[in-house]
Amino acid sequence: MAHSLSDLSQQLLKMAKSAGADAADVLAADGRSVSIDVLGGKLEHAERSEGLEVGLRVMVGQRQACVSSSLIDPDTLQNMAERAVFMASEAPEDPHIGLADAAQLSQITDAAALDLYDASAEPEAQALEEDAKRAEAAALAVNGVSQVQSASAGYGTRRIHLAASNGFAGGYQRSSRSTSCVAITGEGTAMERDYFGEARIYQADLPDAADIGRIAGERTVKRAGARKPKTGAYPVIFDERVASSLISHLLSAANGAMIARGSSWLMDAMGEMVLPKGLDLIEDPHRVRISGSKPFDAEALATAKRDIIKDGVLQSWTLDLANARKLGMQSTSSAARGTSSPPSPSISNISLTQGDMTLDEMLKDMGTGLLVTSMIGSTINPNTGDYSRGASGFWVENGERAYPVNECTLAGNLRDMLRSIRPANDGRAHLSRVVPSLAVEGLILAGE
Repeated sequence: MAHSLSDLSQQLLKMAKSAGADAADVLAADGRSVSIDVLGGKLEHAERSEGLEVGLRVMVGQRQACVSSSLIDPDTLQNMAERAVFMASEAPEDPHIGLADAAQLSQITDAAALDLYDASAEPEAQALEEDAKRAEAAALAVNGVSQVQSASAGYGTRRIHLAASNGFAGGYQRSSRSTSCVAITGEGTAMERDYFGEARIYQADLPDAADIGRIAGERTVKRAGARKPKTGAYPVIFDERVASSLISHLLSAANGAMIARGSSWLMDAMGEMVLPKGLDLIEDPHRVRISGSKPFDAEALATAKRDIIKDGVLQSWTLDLANARKLGMQSTSSAARGTSSPPSPSISNISLTQGDMTLDEMLKDMGTGLLVTSMIGSTINPNTGDYSRGASGFWVENGERAYPVNECTLAGNLRDMLRSIRPANDGRAHLSRVVPSLAVEGLILAGE
């Protein structure tokens, strides 16, 4: 990663302007990553990757095009600029595209205040392998675990730099460190599995690998003997580790691109109750040492904390510049992009109001129903909010986990489901999405 991303970006901007672009922006990114997998106490797979990629977006009038390359020699860059301008000149007009005005640009051009990069030495591959082995061994030590499907450890770092012909130039670096484990109990068709994993920006913040393996093993043995639950209408609690999926469906429906296309079940819900009274859903891109944090968005607008839902009432769509212009609104500084695509709206860190009850207290309050700990597949009608997903977890009787369940389907409508949710108090503060366990009414279970 010896290249200056700033110099590279400015060089490509100049080439684009010389080739005939009226406006342009460049996203340059490089990084490296190491991942280690072990199996049976031995190294199973090791991978290291390093790469640099640069993306150019040009505008000719109200037409735009994007190109990208992992080669950065002068000839390649010149060809990129010329090709992008040619492509843009042939593209259909879009009256809503355009860079941010100078007055809109973020005055913050780095992420020093957000502490997104661990400057300590990159861990050796042997250290990652040792972590993976310790996680595997701890899982196997749990009585009832028959095998470990995978135990992994990884490290990564990534730099990005954004520059545009409107005068903005800025960038920052991220790092990540992770450990995970998937364990299995039982044999043959009676096998069940579960997992646990953690990721942090700082190595020092990552839980011990043995604890990660132990928790994966303990979760797994609780799945032994899983069977289908009863069919019928029952209350459901989404465990904290899957509860954010419900909120993700809400966030997708509030995405400005969906609204501008007219394909969202929240189309006419601005200013209406979409969650129970008393619940707030907040986006905060400025949380320190959190993976989703960012000082500016992909269009160089300053990010800021905002209410998506306040006291249960929908307050805001998630908007980039183009979709905001389509809707006659202002961007929420929510643009994200890759090197080969134009910006689109995306969410960073979110948090949902937490409740007063623990998960166990919520189970007792529920009495009989389903605790969901894992989900597969997804059938969501974006226009109506009709919801259907495969699930597994635990059947609850008299407020206690009675037996593990699998192979069931949950069905309902997101409008009704979300207006009935009750949060527990177990949201984990280190996650980018802090969503506690959620009790939900209005679901049909299809089991045996």
